[in-house]
Amino acid sequence: MAGTARHDREMAMQAKKNLSGCTDPLEKLRLQCLARGSAGIKGLGRVFKIMDDDNSRSLDFKEFLKGLSDYGVMIDKNEAQQLFSIFDKDGSGTIDFDEFLVTLRPTMSNARKEIIMQAFRKLDKTGDGVVTIEDLRGVYNAKYHPKYQNGEWTEDQVFRSFLDNFDSPYDKDGQVTKDEFLNYYAGVSASIDNDVYFVLMMKNAWKL
Repeated sequence: MAGTARHDREMAMQAKKNLSGCTDPLEKLRLQCLARGSAGIKGLGRVFKIMDDDNSRSLDFKEFLKGLSDYGVMIDKNEAQQLFSIFDKDGSGTIDFDEFLVTLRPTMSNARKEIIMQAFRKLDKTGDGVVTIEDLRGVYNAKYHPKYQNGEWTEDQVFRSFLDNFDSPYDKDGQVTKDEFLNYYAGVSASIDNDVYFVLMMKNAWKL
C-alpha cells in the first residue's frame, strides 16, 4: 500500500494549495479535512461522535461549533452557521452527522465506488459488512511486511497496522466498516484525476 501513502501526501498538499483561494464554506471544511490525509474526514466524524453524549447521532449548533473547534478547523461563526443550515434540511435545529460526513466526502464516479466496494467485499470474507483481523487472514499477506520479516511484529500486529490505515487516528477499534473504507478511499480518490488510473491502482493494490 506504499502507493496509497504517496497519494495521501499528494492529496494533502493539493488540498492545502486549494484552500487559499476557497470561499465556499463546505469546500473549505472538506479541504481542511483532506489536508490531514485520507482519514481526515473520518477524524472529524470521531470528534462529533465523542460529543454526542446522548447517542442521538445528531448535533445542535453549539455542539457542531465545538466539534469543529476541537478538531482545529479554521472557520468563522458566520461560515459555520451557513454550513449548519446546509445540513439542517428540515430546520429542526439539529443535524444528522452520518449524513453530514457523507456530504463532506469528495464526490466519486460510480466506477470508482464500484471498484472500492469490490475491494471491500474481497476483504470482508464473512460478509457481515465489517472488516476485522480475522477477515484479513488469507486475503492480506503479512509475511512480506518488513517488521514481520525482522521479527519485530507478529502477523496480527501487521494486520492491525493495516486496518489502522483506514481507522481514525483517535479511536482505532481494529474494525473497518463499509463507510470508513469508502471515506478513506474518497480521500485517496480526491488526489487522482483520472478514473482509469484510479481503477487500475485499486485492481493492482487488491489483486481484483
